[in-house]
Amino acid sequence: MKLEWISSEEGVNWRELSEMYRLAPLGDKSPKDLEVVFKNSMFKLFVLSSGRLVGAGRALADGVDCSYICDVAVIPEFQGTGIGNEIISKLVESSKGHRKIILYSVPGKEAFYKKHGFKRMCTAMAIFENQNNAVKVGLVNET
Repeated sequence: MKLEWISSEEGVNWRELSEMYRLAPLGDKSPKDLEVVFKNSMFKLFVLSSGRLVGAGRALADGVDCSYICDVAVIPEFQGTGIGNEIISKLVESSKGHRKIILYSVPGKEAFYKKHGFKRMCTAMAIFENQNNAVKVGLVNET
């Protein structure tokens, strides 16, 4: 399987990216919102197979203190092929030199990220646009 790795948002089909996140499944992310968040991220990766978008991820970073890896996704038929591991590895490598690299994961995927050296944080806190849903799906505790 020949893959093309792109680290620029130039030429990205934002509708295709939105559909990829829906299929992954990482929820409904509008093409317009994805364009904004990827353009505002210091590090980004898009993975194509035969011109088709099959994976992506990004890191929002400040260049010194913190790099936050997020929105890592691979379409279902390419999951288990190592693309997700490679996306994480490349984003961690790009983030080297930051004092901390933080990653936000969906519940149940923690073991995947532990293989890359990530540890569970004891002090992380969050405010979500929909706090009730965040509690319901296990992203945060009510206490």
